[in-house]
Parts: sequence; structure tokens; C-alpha cells
Amino acid sequence: MNMIEKRLATDTVIEVSALGKVVPSGDGTLTILHEISFAVRAGEAVAIVGASGSGKSTLLGLMAGLDQPSSGSVRLGGEDLGGLDEDARAELRGRLLGFVFQSFQLLPALTALENTMLPLELAGRADARASASAMLARVGLGARLGHYPKHLSGGEQQRVALARAFAMRPRLLLADEPTGNLDAATGEQIIALMFDMNAEAGTTLILVTHDEALARRCGRTLRLASGRLET
Repeated sequence: MNMIEKRLATDTVIEVSALGKVVPSGDGTLTILHEISFAVRAGEAVAIVGASGSGKSTLLGLMAGLDQPSSGSVRLGGEDLGGLDEDARAELRGRLLGFVFQSFQLLPALTALENTMLPLELAGRADARASASAMLARVGLGARLGHYPKHLSGGEQQRVALARAFAMRPRLLLADEPTGNLDAATGEQIIALMFDMNAEAGTTLILVTHDEALARRCGRTLRLASGRLET
């Protein structure tokens, strides 16, 4: 491998190769993804767009190692997810990935601070409380640390989710329709905050959305149609 090839390999955060997903359906099977291939380099902001049912969320789950492909492979941080067991995939996610979901995915029995601390505590970080507090202050929730999700607005819950996602300074942030449950004005605030934090942290961003305006804010757009990557 020459120096250019080595640099490209190092700069590639995630590589998807000939990825396919087939699931049982009635008496037959349903192909959700067909031969998907692409790579994302460090620092990129990439949008994955497509209509409902095009396979966007399935692709994101496969990229995170939350599901197993029927064919093809995903290399995350140079590691082939298919060659790792469930525990090893979870450990790799904990080190490299941050997640932001449409439905926020906060634990209702934990406060904003406790939700944000969770990945730090799981990683054994002694500074979990201080780091989580600082991150919540960064997203404008420094006065809401002790509030439970049910006492927070949708926009505030998504801010907690952003704080939690960035708490571990991930190399790659995966966002699945992050403004889908928010009104337009609140959604715009969340997107602006996400891009600001992403730039500050130097994180790579892959954003799944059906919002073309949001996709245009990314440097590159991958378009899915009926489980195929358009070229």
C-alpha cells in the first residue's frame, strides 16, 4: 500500500460494500437494500435521502452494526462489523459512534443529566457528571439538568439527545430524521445546533432525512430509491 492509499484508508471512517438486506415477507422474501456501496471520509457531512420505505433507516442500522446484512459488508473505523460478535460491535459503537433519533430515545426514568451521563458512565469515565453538565450547558440546558424527559419540550428533549450523542466526542454521528417530530422553527434550531457542534468537534456526520433543504446543507447527498443507490 503506497502513501496515498494509506492516507485514504486512514481517512475513511465508514465503508459500505455491496450491502444487501433481504427479509421474509409472506410466502416469499422482500429485498430492502440492493448492492449498496459508498465510503465516507473523516469530516464529511453526508445526507442519505429518499422516500419512506426506500431503505434509509435500515441502511443506518446496518452501518451502526445494530442489524446484520444479508450480503456485503460494513467497515467502521477499519473494522469489519461482520467479523465481530455482538459485544465487540457494541464496544466499537461506544468508542466511535454517536446517535440522534427522530424519537429522541431518552430513558424516561433518568433526568437530562443522567441521560447524558449514561454513555460516559458505561465507558468508565470518572468525569462523567462534569462532562455531561458541560455538554448540556453547551446545548442551552444548563438550568434543566434535573428535569425528566416528560417535563421537557420536544426541542429540549432533542437537545438532550444531541448532548448525549456528542458527550463521547464520537468520530461519526448518525442522525435518523432528527427533526421529524419537531415543528419547523424548533427543527431549524436543532439542525443549526447540530451542525455547529459537529464543526466544533470535527465529527463526521451521516444524516438520514426526507427533507431536501436539510440535505442541501450537507456536502454530499446519497439518494436511495426502492433500496437502490441512485448514481
